[in-house]
Amino acid sequence: MVKVPFLDLKAQYHSIKNEVDKKLIEVCENTAFTMGPFVEEFEKKFSEYLGVKHFVATSTGTSALHTALLAFGIGNGDEVLVPVNTFTATAEAVVMVGAKPVFVDNDPLTYNMDVSKIEQLITHKTRAIIPVHLYGQPADMEKIGEIASKHNLIVIEDCAQAHGAKFKGKMVGTFGHAACFSFYPGKNLGSYGEGGGVATNSDDIAEKMDKIRNHGSKIKYVHEFVGYNYHMHGFQGAVLTIKLKYLDGWNKRRREIAEKYTEKLKDIKDLSLPYVQKDCEHVFHLYVIRTSFREELRQFLNDNGVGTNIHYPYPLHLQESYKFVGYKQGDFPIAEEYAPKLLSLPMYPEMTDEQIEYVVSKIKEFYKGK
Repeated sequence: MVKVPFLDLKAQYHSIKNEVDKKLIEVCENTAFTMGPFVEEFEKKFSEYLGVKHFVATSTGTSALHTALLAFGIGNGDEVLVPVNTFTATAEAVVMVGAKPVFVDNDPLTYNMDVSKIEQLITHKTRAIIPVHLYGQPADMEKIGEIASKHNLIVIEDCAQAHGAKFKGKMVGTFGHAACFSFYPGKNLGSYGEGGGVATNSDDIAEKMDKIRNHGSKIKYVHEFVGYNYHMHGFQGAVLTIKLKYLDGWNKRRREIAEKYTEKLKDIKDLSLPYVQKDCEHVFHLYVIRTSFREELRQFLNDNGVGTNIHYPYPLHLQESYKFVGYKQGDFPIAEEYAPKLLSLPMYPEMTDEQIEYVVSKIKEFYKGK
Protein backbone atom coordinates (compact mmCIF):
# COMPACT_ATOMS: atom_id res chain seq x y z
CA MET A 1 0.00 0.00 0.00
CA VAL A 2 1.27 3.46 -0.96
CA LYS A 3 0.51 6.10 1.66
CA VAL A 4 -0.80 9.34 0.20
CA PRO A 5 -1.74 11.95 2.80
CA PHE A 6 -4.22 14.66 1.84
CA LEU A 7 -1.49 17.21 2.60
CA ASP A 8 2.18 16.76 3.50
CA LEU A 9 3.60 19.91 5.11
CA LYS A 10 6.62 18.03 6.39
CA ALA A 11 7.79 17.23 2.85
CA GLN A 12 7.73 20.92 1.94
CA TYR A 13 9.54 21.90 5.14
CA HIS A 14 12.35 19.44 4.44
CA SER A 15 12.78 20.85 0.93
CA ILE A 16 13.63 24.30 2.37
CA LYS A 17 14.74 23.28 5.86
CA ASN A 18 18.22 24.82 5.83
CA GLU A 19 16.96 28.22 4.67
CA VAL A 20 14.10 28.27 7.14
CA ASP A 21 16.10 27.10 10.15
CA LYS A 22 18.79 29.70 9.51
CA LYS A 23 16.24 32.50 9.14
CA LEU A 24 14.32 31.54 12.30
CA ILE A 25 17.54 31.65 14.29
CA GLU A 26 18.10 35.12 12.83
CA VAL A 27 14.65 36.21 14.06
CA CYS A 28 15.53 34.95 17.54
CA GLU A 29 18.93 36.62 17.55
CA ASN A 30 17.28 39.91 16.60
CA THR A 31 14.40 39.31 19.05
CA ALA A 32 12.10 40.55 16.29
CA PHE A 33 9.16 38.44 17.38
CA THR A 34 6.18 40.70 16.62
CA MET A 35 6.06 42.82 13.45
CA GLY A 36 9.50 44.38 12.84
CA PRO A 37 11.97 43.99 9.94
CA PHE A 38 11.11 40.42 8.92
CA VAL A 39 7.42 41.26 8.54
CA GLU A 40 8.27 44.51 6.76
CA GLU A 41 10.46 42.61 4.31
CA PHE A 42 7.63 40.22 3.52
CA GLU A 43 5.17 43.09 3.07
CA LYS A 44 7.52 44.68 0.56
CA LYS A 45 8.25 41.45 -1.33
CA PHE A 46 4.61 40.34 -1.49
CA SER A 47 3.34 43.73 -2.68
CA GLU A 48 5.99 43.62 -5.42
CA TYR A 49 4.96 40.07 -6.32
CA LEU A 50 1.32 41.11 -6.67
CA GLY A 51 2.11 44.42 -8.32
CA VAL A 52 0.28 46.60 -5.80
CA LYS A 53 1.37 49.66 -3.82
CA HIS A 54 0.70 48.31 -0.34
CA PHE A 55 0.47 45.05 1.55
CA VAL A 56 -0.52 45.25 5.22
CA ALA A 57 0.29 42.04 7.10
CA THR A 58 -2.10 40.80 9.77
CA SER A 59 -2.36 37.95 12.24
CA THR A 60 -4.78 35.78 10.23
CA GLY A 61 -6.84 35.70 7.05
CA THR A 62 -9.96 36.40 9.10
CA SER A 63 -8.41 39.47 10.70
CA ALA A 64 -7.38 40.60 7.21
CA LEU A 65 -11.02 40.52 6.08
CA HIS A 66 -12.14 42.25 9.27
CA THR A 67 -9.47 44.94 8.88
CA ALA A 68 -10.40 45.63 5.26
CA LEU A 69 -14.12 45.94 6.00
CA LEU A 70 -13.41 48.29 8.90
CA ALA A 71 -11.10 50.42 6.77
CA PHE A 72 -13.86 50.99 4.22
CA GLY A 73 -16.29 51.97 6.97
CA ILE A 74 -18.66 49.05 6.42
CA GLY A 75 -20.82 48.38 9.47
CA ASN A 76 -24.29 48.43 11.00
CA GLY A 77 -27.13 48.48 8.47
CA ASP A 78 -24.90 47.60 5.51
CA GLU A 79 -25.16 44.50 3.35
CA VAL A 80 -22.24 42.64 1.77
CA LEU A 81 -22.60 40.00 -0.95
CA VAL A 82 -20.61 36.83 -0.27
CA PRO A 83 -20.65 33.32 -1.78
CA VAL A 84 -22.71 30.73 0.06
CA ASN A 85 -20.12 28.09 -0.88
CA THR A 86 -17.02 29.19 1.02
CA PHE A 87 -15.28 28.92 4.37
CA THR A 88 -17.14 30.66 7.17
CA ALA A 89 -14.50 33.37 7.67
CA THR A 90 -15.66 35.26 4.58
CA ALA A 91 -19.12 35.83 6.03
CA GLU A 92 -17.89 35.87 9.62
CA ALA A 93 -15.90 39.05 9.04
CA VAL A 94 -19.02 40.75 7.66
CA VAL A 95 -20.91 39.90 10.84
CA MET A 96 -17.93 41.06 12.95
CA VAL A 97 -18.35 44.63 11.64
CA GLY A 98 -22.11 44.55 12.25
CA ALA A 99 -23.13 44.20 8.60
CA LYS A 100 -25.37 41.53 7.06
CA PRO A 101 -23.96 38.84 4.75
CA VAL A 102 -26.15 38.35 1.67
CA PHE A 103 -25.38 34.97 0.16
CA VAL A 104 -24.97 34.23 -3.56
CA ASP A 105 -25.32 30.71 -4.98
CA ASN A 106 -22.34 29.14 -6.70
CA ASP A 107 -21.77 28.80 -10.42
CA PRO A 108 -22.46 25.17 -11.44
CA LEU A 109 -19.19 24.89 -13.35
CA THR A 110 -16.57 26.86 -11.42
CA TYR A 111 -18.17 26.68 -7.92
CA ASN A 112 -17.33 30.38 -7.56
CA MET A 113 -19.94 33.08 -6.94
CA ASP A 114 -22.52 32.97 -9.77
CA VAL A 115 -22.15 36.41 -11.33
CA SER A 116 -25.52 36.10 -13.09
CA LYS A 117 -27.24 36.18 -9.67
CA ILE A 118 -25.44 39.15 -8.16
CA GLU A 119 -27.37 42.11 -9.53
CA GLN A 120 -30.80 40.87 -8.42
CA LEU A 121 -29.54 40.80 -4.81
CA ILE A 122 -28.30 44.39 -4.70
CA THR A 123 -30.38 46.78 -2.57
CA HIS A 124 -29.94 50.33 -1.30
CA LYS A 125 -28.14 48.78 1.70
CA THR A 126 -25.52 46.92 -0.35
CA ARG A 127 -22.03 48.35 0.18
CA ALA A 128 -19.63 45.68 -1.01
CA ILE A 129 -19.01 42.38 -2.79
CA ILE A 130 -16.50 39.80 -1.55
CA PRO A 131 -15.77 37.35 -4.37
CA VAL A 132 -13.79 34.28 -3.26
CA HIS A 133 -11.32 32.70 -5.68
CA LEU A 134 -12.42 29.26 -4.54
CA TYR A 135 -10.07 26.26 -4.64
CA GLY A 136 -7.51 28.41 -6.51
CA GLN A 137 -9.75 29.33 -9.47
CA PRO A 138 -10.19 33.08 -10.10
CA ALA A 139 -13.72 34.43 -9.92
CA ASP A 140 -14.99 36.36 -12.95
CA MET A 141 -13.50 39.69 -11.91
CA GLU A 142 -14.39 41.38 -15.18
CA LYS A 143 -18.15 40.97 -14.68
CA ILE A 144 -17.95 41.55 -10.94
CA GLY A 145 -16.01 44.75 -11.57
CA GLU A 146 -18.62 45.96 -14.09
CA ILE A 147 -21.49 45.32 -11.66
CA ALA A 148 -19.63 46.96 -8.77
CA SER A 149 -18.82 50.02 -10.85
CA LYS A 150 -22.42 50.34 -12.04
CA HIS A 151 -23.76 50.23 -8.46
CA ASN A 152 -20.87 52.05 -6.78
CA LEU A 153 -19.89 49.04 -4.65
CA ILE A 154 -16.60 48.22 -2.94
CA VAL A 155 -14.91 45.01 -4.09
CA ILE A 156 -12.80 43.12 -1.56
CA GLU A 157 -11.26 39.98 -3.05
CA ASP A 158 -10.87 36.92 -0.83
CA CYS A 159 -7.66 35.39 -2.16
CA ALA A 160 -7.13 32.94 0.71
CA GLN A 161 -6.96 29.97 -1.69
CA ALA A 162 -5.48 31.63 -4.74
CA HIS A 163 -1.95 32.93 -4.13
CA GLY A 164 -0.45 33.49 -7.58
CA ALA A 165 -3.61 32.76 -9.60
CA LYS A 166 -4.33 34.96 -12.62
CA PHE A 167 -7.43 36.18 -14.44
CA LYS A 168 -6.81 37.29 -18.04
CA GLY A 169 -3.10 37.51 -17.32
CA LYS A 170 -3.52 39.72 -14.26
CA MET A 171 -2.81 38.56 -10.72
CA VAL A 172 -5.79 38.04 -8.44
CA GLY A 173 -5.60 40.49 -5.58
CA THR A 174 -5.20 43.41 -7.98
CA PHE A 175 -8.77 43.78 -9.28
CA GLY A 176 -10.67 45.02 -6.24
CA HIS A 177 -10.36 48.01 -3.95
CA ALA A 178 -8.55 45.63 -1.63
CA ALA A 179 -7.70 41.93 -1.46
CA CYS A 180 -7.36 39.68 1.57
CA PHE A 181 -4.99 36.75 1.93
CA SER A 182 -4.64 33.93 4.42
CA PHE A 183 -1.29 32.26 5.04
CA TYR A 184 -2.66 29.36 7.07
CA PRO A 185 -0.10 26.51 6.88
CA GLY A 186 -1.97 24.46 4.25
CA LYS A 187 -2.32 27.34 1.77
CA ASN A 188 -0.30 27.55 -1.46
CA LEU A 189 1.79 30.12 0.41
CA GLY A 190 1.53 29.03 4.02
CA SER A 191 3.16 30.26 7.20
CA TYR A 192 4.24 28.11 10.15
CA GLY A 193 1.25 29.16 12.19
CA GLU A 194 -1.36 31.80 11.47
CA GLY A 195 -0.93 34.74 9.13
CA GLY A 196 -2.81 37.03 6.77
CA GLY A 197 -2.80 40.42 5.13
CA VAL A 198 -4.50 42.92 2.83
CA ALA A 199 -3.31 44.28 -0.52
CA THR A 200 -4.46 47.67 -1.82
CA ASN A 201 -3.40 50.49 -4.09
CA SER A 202 -5.03 53.10 -1.86
CA ASP A 203 -2.66 55.10 0.34
CA ASP A 204 -5.50 56.14 2.65
CA ILE A 205 -6.90 52.63 3.11
CA ALA A 206 -3.41 51.20 3.69
CA GLU A 207 -2.70 53.79 6.37
CA LYS A 208 -6.01 53.15 8.08
CA MET A 209 -5.45 49.39 8.05
CA ASP A 210 -1.99 49.88 9.49
CA LYS A 211 -3.60 51.65 12.44
CA ILE A 212 -6.48 49.18 12.81
CA ARG A 213 -4.10 46.24 13.22
CA ASN A 214 -2.13 48.20 15.84
CA HIS A 215 -4.75 49.33 18.38
CA GLY A 216 -5.70 52.38 16.31
CA SER A 217 -2.19 53.72 16.61
CA LYS A 218 0.52 55.00 14.27
CA ILE A 219 2.67 56.50 17.02
CA LYS A 220 3.30 54.35 20.09
CA TYR A 221 0.84 55.05 22.92
CA VAL A 222 -1.08 57.57 20.79
CA HIS A 223 -4.41 56.00 19.79
CA GLU A 224 -6.67 57.73 17.25
CA PHE A 225 -9.46 55.14 17.63
CA VAL A 226 -10.15 51.76 19.18
CA GLY A 227 -8.39 49.19 17.05
CA TYR A 228 -7.22 45.60 17.29
CA ASN A 229 -4.10 43.58 17.97
CA TYR A 230 -3.71 42.00 14.54
CA HIS A 231 0.08 41.90 14.37
CA MET A 232 1.91 39.34 12.27
CA HIS A 233 4.71 37.56 14.11
CA GLY A 234 8.29 37.90 12.95
CA PHE A 235 8.65 34.15 12.47
CA GLN A 236 5.81 34.15 9.96
CA GLY A 237 7.20 37.08 7.99
CA ALA A 238 10.56 35.33 7.77
CA VAL A 239 9.10 32.01 6.64
CA LEU A 240 6.78 33.60 4.08
CA THR A 241 9.60 35.64 2.54
CA ILE A 242 11.55 32.43 1.94
CA LYS A 243 8.58 30.48 0.62
CA LEU A 244 7.48 33.28 -1.73
CA LYS A 245 10.52 32.54 -3.91
CA TYR A 246 9.18 29.05 -4.56
CA LEU A 247 5.48 29.86 -4.95
CA ASP A 248 5.33 30.00 -8.75
CA GLY A 249 7.22 26.72 -9.04
CA TRP A 250 4.98 25.04 -6.51
CA ASN A 251 1.88 26.32 -8.31
CA LYS A 252 3.23 24.98 -11.60
CA ARG A 253 3.59 21.55 -10.01
CA ARG A 254 0.04 21.77 -8.67
CA ARG A 255 -1.22 22.37 -12.21
CA GLU A 256 0.80 19.40 -13.45
CA ILE A 257 -0.75 17.17 -10.79
CA ALA A 258 -4.22 18.46 -11.67
CA GLU A 259 -3.62 17.75 -15.36
CA LYS A 260 -2.56 14.19 -14.55
CA TYR A 261 -5.63 13.62 -12.39
CA THR A 262 -7.93 15.04 -15.08
CA GLU A 263 -6.37 13.08 -17.92
CA LYS A 264 -6.49 9.78 -16.04
CA LEU A 265 -9.97 10.20 -14.50
CA LYS A 266 -11.84 11.83 -17.39
CA ASP A 267 -13.48 8.60 -18.59
CA ILE A 268 -15.23 7.83 -15.29
CA LYS A 269 -18.77 8.91 -16.05
CA ASP A 270 -19.90 9.51 -12.47
CA LEU A 271 -17.07 11.96 -11.75
CA SER A 272 -17.35 15.68 -12.40
CA LEU A 273 -13.78 16.99 -12.56
CA PRO A 274 -12.61 20.59 -12.03
CA TYR A 275 -13.57 22.98 -14.78
CA VAL A 276 -10.99 25.66 -15.56
CA GLN A 277 -12.57 28.87 -16.76
CA LYS A 278 -11.20 30.39 -19.97
CA ASP A 279 -8.47 33.01 -19.47
CA CYS A 280 -7.80 31.78 -15.92
CA GLU A 281 -4.59 30.48 -14.41
CA HIS A 282 -5.88 28.12 -11.73
CA VAL A 283 -3.42 27.36 -8.91
CA PHE A 284 -5.26 24.29 -7.55
CA HIS A 285 -5.14 24.95 -3.86
CA LEU A 286 -7.63 22.09 -3.95
CA TYR A 287 -8.54 19.48 -6.56
CA VAL A 288 -12.25 18.95 -5.95
CA ILE A 289 -14.28 16.23 -7.65
CA ARG A 290 -18.04 15.68 -7.54
CA THR A 291 -19.43 12.19 -7.15
CA SER A 292 -22.73 10.51 -6.27
CA PHE A 293 -20.76 8.06 -4.11
CA ARG A 294 -18.87 10.57 -1.98
CA GLU A 295 -18.97 8.78 1.38
CA GLU A 296 -18.33 5.34 -0.09
CA LEU A 297 -15.43 6.56 -2.20
CA ARG A 298 -13.94 8.49 0.68
CA GLN A 299 -14.06 5.44 2.95
CA PHE A 300 -12.56 3.21 0.24
CA LEU A 301 -9.68 5.62 -0.34
CA ASN A 302 -9.08 5.99 3.39
CA ASP A 303 -8.99 2.19 3.78
CA ASN A 304 -6.33 2.14 1.06
CA GLY A 305 -4.10 4.82 2.57
CA VAL A 306 -5.32 7.82 0.57
CA GLY A 307 -6.27 10.94 2.53
CA THR A 308 -9.15 13.13 1.37
CA ASN A 309 -11.09 16.09 2.71
CA ILE A 310 -14.46 17.81 2.26
CA HIS A 311 -14.68 21.52 1.39
CA TYR A 312 -17.34 22.31 2.60
CA PRO A 313 -19.95 19.88 3.97
CA TYR A 314 -22.68 22.49 4.57
CA PRO A 315 -23.42 25.71 2.66
CA LEU A 316 -23.23 28.75 4.94
CA HIS A 317 -26.97 29.48 4.93
CA LEU A 318 -27.60 26.09 6.57
CA GLN A 319 -25.07 26.66 9.34
CA GLU A 320 -26.47 27.36 12.80
CA SER A 321 -24.18 30.40 13.07
CA TYR A 322 -25.99 32.15 10.19
CA LYS A 323 -29.52 31.13 11.08
CA PHE A 324 -30.22 34.71 12.21
CA VAL A 325 -29.79 35.96 8.61
CA GLY A 326 -33.08 34.26 7.72
CA TYR A 327 -32.35 31.84 4.91
CA LYS A 328 -33.91 28.38 4.61
CA GLN A 329 -33.40 25.03 2.91
CA GLY A 330 -33.97 25.42 -0.83
CA ASP A 331 -32.79 29.02 -1.12
CA PHE A 332 -29.51 28.05 -2.82
CA PRO A 333 -30.23 24.95 -4.92
CA ILE A 334 -26.82 24.55 -6.59
CA ALA A 335 -24.85 24.78 -3.35
CA GLU A 336 -27.30 22.43 -1.63
CA GLU A 337 -27.16 19.88 -4.45
CA TYR A 338 -23.36 19.90 -4.63
CA ALA A 339 -22.45 19.95 -0.92
CA PRO A 340 -23.04 16.19 -0.31
CA LYS A 341 -21.09 15.27 -3.46
CA LEU A 342 -17.84 17.25 -3.27
CA LEU A 343 -14.59 15.52 -2.35
CA SER A 344 -11.06 16.97 -2.30
CA LEU A 345 -8.28 14.66 -3.46
CA PRO A 346 -4.65 14.87 -2.25
CA MET A 347 -2.97 17.98 -3.67
CA TYR A 348 0.42 19.35 -2.72
CA PRO A 349 3.50 20.18 -4.83
CA GLU A 350 5.64 17.44 -3.31
CA MET A 351 3.34 14.65 -4.51
CA THR A 352 5.24 12.09 -6.56
CA ASP A 353 4.04 10.62 -9.84
CA GLU A 354 3.86 7.27 -8.06
CA GLN A 355 1.47 8.73 -5.50
CA ILE A 356 -0.69 10.27 -8.23
CA GLU A 357 -0.85 6.93 -10.05
CA TYR A 358 -1.81 5.18 -6.84
CA VAL A 359 -4.67 7.59 -6.10
CA VAL A 360 -5.96 7.21 -9.65
CA SER A 361 -5.67 3.41 -9.56
CA LYS A 362 -7.67 3.22 -6.34
CA ILE A 363 -10.42 5.48 -7.68
CA LYS A 364 -10.66 3.33 -10.81
CA GLU A 365 -10.72 0.19 -8.66
CA PHE A 366 -13.61 1.63 -6.66
CA TYR A 367 -15.64 2.39 -9.79
CA LYS A 368 -15.17 -1.09 -11.25
CA GLY A 369 -17.84 -2.28 -8.85
CA LYS A 370 -20.28 0.49 -9.80
